[in-house]
Amino acid sequence: MQLIQADLKHLNLVVPLFDAYRIFYSKESDVDSVNKFIKARLTQKDSVIYLAINAEGNGIGFTQLYPSFSSTKMKRMWILNDLYVDSNYRGQGISKLLITKAKELSQETKACGLLLETEKHNMIGNKLYPSVGFELEENNFYFWSI
Repeated sequence: MQLIQADLKHLNLVVPLFDAYRIFYSKESDVDSVNKFIKARLTQKDSVIYLAINAEGNGIGFTQLYPSFSSTKMKRMWILNDLYVDSNYRGQGISKLLITKAKELSQETKACGLLLETEKHNMIGNKLYPSVGFELEENNFYFWSI
C-alpha cells in the first residue's frame, strides 16, 4: 500500500471512495456531482487529498483537508473534513496512516493543529480519533443551513 497526495490524474480513484463516504453519511449516491466536486477541489487546489492505494492500484481510502485559520492562535489550521476507508480494508491501520499524513501536513505548514468533527453515532471514528491524539472538546458546535 502507498499513500500519495492526489491530483487530477487520481480523480477516478478518489470519486468512488468519496461517493461511498457520502453514502456512509446517509447521502444518495451521485457520482456525477462527486466527480465535479472533487475535480474542482483538485483544480482549484483549495483542499489537500491524501489517497491510500493498494498493490493493484485501487483507491482504498482517503482523507481531505481544508485550510483555515485560528484567530486566537493567529496561525493556520487544517480541517480534517473527510476520512474514509473502504470496508474491505478497515482494521488494517489505514485510517491512522492517513491521519499521520494530515499531521505531517500541519507540521510542514506550521499550522497550530487539526480540527475535525464526526457524528456521535460514528462509533469507529469516536474510538479512532482519541487513539491518535485528538481530544474531545466541550465547545458547542452550531451550524446555520441555507
